[in-house]
Amino acid sequence: MRTCPEFTKAAPAVLVLLFSLTASAHGDETHMAADMDMGMTTAGAEYSYLILAHIALMTIAWVFVLPIAVMLSISRSRLNLFAQSGFFIINLGGVILAMLYNSRTTDLYPHNAHHTIGWLLTWVTVAQICLALITASARMRRGSRNSEEQLPFMQSLQQSGGGHQWANGTENAPGYRFSDDSGHGTEQNDESLRGSSSSSLEDDRDVMNGINRKYYEGEADDLAPSSKRSRHVLVKRLRAVLSGKVPLYISSRVTGLLRIIETIITRTILIQGFVAITTGAVTYAGIFRGRDVFSGLAHFIKGGVFFWYGIFTLGRWAGSFADRGWAWNIKPRTSGKSENVSTISAEFVESFLIFFYGSTNIFLEHLNAWGQAWSAQDMEHISITIMFIGGGLCGMLIESTGIRNLLNINTPKISLNRPVDSPSMEGEDEESSWQPPQSYKISMNPIPALMVLLLGIMMSSHHQSSMVSTMIHKQWGTLLMGASFARGLTYIIFYLSPPTSFLPSRPPSELITAFCLMAGGLVFMASSRDTVVSMEYNNLDAMFVFTVTMGLVSFLMAWIILNVAVKGWALQKERRRNRL
Repeated sequence: MRTCPEFTKAAPAVLVLLFSLTASAHGDETHMAADMDMGMTTAGAEYSYLILAHIALMTIAWVFVLPIAVMLSISRSRLNLFAQSGFFIINLGGVILAMLYNSRTTDLYPHNAHHTIGWLLTWVTVAQICLALITASARMRRGSRNSEEQLPFMQSLQQSGGGHQWANGTENAPGYRFSDDSGHGTEQNDESLRGSSSSSLEDDRDVMNGINRKYYEGEADDLAPSSKRSRHVLVKRLRAVLSGKVPLYISSRVTGLLRIIETIITRTILIQGFVAITTGAVTYAGIFRGRDVFSGLAHFIKGGVFFWYGIFTLGRWAGSFADRGWAWNIKPRTSGKSENVSTISAEFVESFLIFFYGSTNIFLEHLNAWGQAWSAQDMEHISITIMFIGGGLCGMLIESTGIRNLLNINTPKISLNRPVDSPSMEGEDEESSWQPPQSYKISMNPIPALMVLLLGIMMSSHHQSSMVSTMIHKQWGTLLMGASFARGLTYIIFYLSPPTSFLPSRPPSELITAFCLMAGGLVFMASSRDTVVSMEYNNLDAMFVFTVTMGLVSFLMAWIILNVAVKGWALQKERRRNRL
């Protein structure tokens, strides 16, 4: 992808926020691109509509269509293939526009990362749609095979119960009545159906009712009007192609492996899209050139971690991962598994994110000045990363049930060696005293919130080279402090009243936590040196980034909650369909 020199370097702050204010960044950028040929600038301006259309299509595809497709895929909805196809078509249109723009303009940002990442993600989307087709075809073939295998038993069951007139008779043929219809059987058969075997047959008919519908709906299509019949024929042919052709060349073992790959892609493609959008913003704006790329990476990685940390927190509030007990609820028991089987907690994931934050940013801030003397600011950055590495490891150890059991060994069971004449509690009361406390039902690990709080305090008073940069750092530092205080309030609530339901508790304080983390992460990403220089050049103050971020995060939170609701709707619809 190539830069568009018509727009100023104020674009970084805007593009980091999903290109929300692209139109406001018109101007001159000769202060950073004085060596560019005037012909390049004219060519870029002439075809700027192509790159703007590319941005619009990619935003629609990756921000609006793809999340819906991911939710439908996770819920195993039959609408998943349609959503995936829509995303693929829109994304393909964006790729074509980018290719047209690249072919008509000179590359103003050689060896940019967005070009490579864009093509990699294009092939990932191709693989995703292919895997969706294979999965859908395997599901259709499995469903048709099950119907064919159960048909002989269904027919014999109907004939033995006196339902042969419904299945084969001519008088009821036009309606193809089902076993739950009010006209099931005839009057002379009603008495016979009240015999000793009628109750078991009625139960069997209820079980086979869904199979009757699915099987006879296909044959009932022949009695439909010509327009409906032609449409049903087309759908049946499409199903035949999907369910009969594709799986013939793929074994069940390979199909299972492909389904695992599809799941991995589905669970990670939104993060991949976030990387593509952010690198596209950098390329479009033409920032982070040379050694400045390390400073940009440090801000984007750390800010991105907090942004997705906030999305994860909002998902927990909305009820995601409730089956794992991550939605501030009690984990439902899984059949066939022991109640004491340990699982990864949500706080373990948060601690890992803290550890990842620190381990990926040890030397990034200093790499842009590698070979030079270490400054006091460099030592501050190193200290922060070490704090996050240690805090993340500490949080993961706290969440380990094995470590907790080893720590509990220090509490001796004196009752096992107690003299007979010593005072004692009743047996049942004593045994209940050795049960885990009620607070064990939910993890309350303050380490992640403590790390966020300390970082917020540090950044709120972190010395910067300009007033604008200092104010931006104070903004996202204050937001992170607010997130940690809100999480502390959540822990106080659940310490006083632990959850007792399998359903999500949805503490209101977690909404504040999610908002502050998401907003703080985006402002963090926009606080890099190149972005601040661009803002100062275009006479933009720190409140520009802050206000745009607040509006964007509010909209994104509503959109995320709506997507989780779509997932619930799809699950409900699939369960109703399976019960038919």
